[in-house]
Amino acid sequence: MLASFRLDGRVAMVTGAGQGLGRAMALALAQAGANLVLLDVVRDTVEAVAEEVHTLGREALAAQVDVRNGQQVQEAVAQAVERFGAVHVLVNNAGVTSGSPFEDLPEEDWERVIGVNLTGIYHCTKWVGRRMIEQGMGGSIINIASMSGLIGNRGGNNTHYCASKGGVIALTRSLAVEWARHGIRVNAIAPGYFVTPMTDRLKQRDANFYQELISRVPLGRFGRGQDLAGAVVFLASDASAYVSGHILVVDGAYTAW
Repeated sequence: MLASFRLDGRVAMVTGAGQGLGRAMALALAQAGANLVLLDVVRDTVEAVAEEVHTLGREALAAQVDVRNGQQVQEAVAQAVERFGAVHVLVNNAGVTSGSPFEDLPEEDWERVIGVNLTGIYHCTKWVGRRMIEQGMGGSIINIASMSGLIGNRGGNNTHYCASKGGVIALTRSLAVEWARHGIRVNAIAPGYFVTPMTDRLKQRDANFYQELISRVPLGRFGRGQDLAGAVVFLASDASAYVSGHILVVDGAYTAW
């Protein structure tokens, strides 16, 4: 049974892989046997993660890519195919947010959050999906949504972020149906509050609100990167061969009450 979780011989592309949850998921996929294509808007961080993948005995290709730029994404996918011959797994993780009451939300903030969180998934999924269809071997696409796409978030002043993640969830379900005929599975992970650079900035900005958020989580803590390792490997691997169109919530029971 455990062999079905292995990813030996497969190639996984992870966006936003230079830090936080993207880094944690990339390393988990490498530990399961995959070679990695790592995309991030910051070159230094993504190259550092590539070195970590190498220490695990796996190959890694690092590229500086803004997922809002379809041309950059297309070129990165071409480089991945040239290097490895195929892409079997795509983890659409790149994401941003900002805080503002909706009535004062600057248009540029709306466009940036929707651009990275939703349009970025469009670009990456389109170009990787085309390759998966050409390969004729199916594939696994994992979109990183958020519990914020399922609930109304209290106190965060980030309705535009919630809207983007709700769009990710709708895209996931619809594309799972559309691409099922190609053997491509499309699922999403919806994390709750995790320790990331974004939540670290919140802690520095408003320590009391940060502690209030922790108190709302029934398990009594924010998630850590390793808490997503099992989820991403499961959805990437043959262990989830009959799972598609699913939204896997990983939130410490936050949305259960």
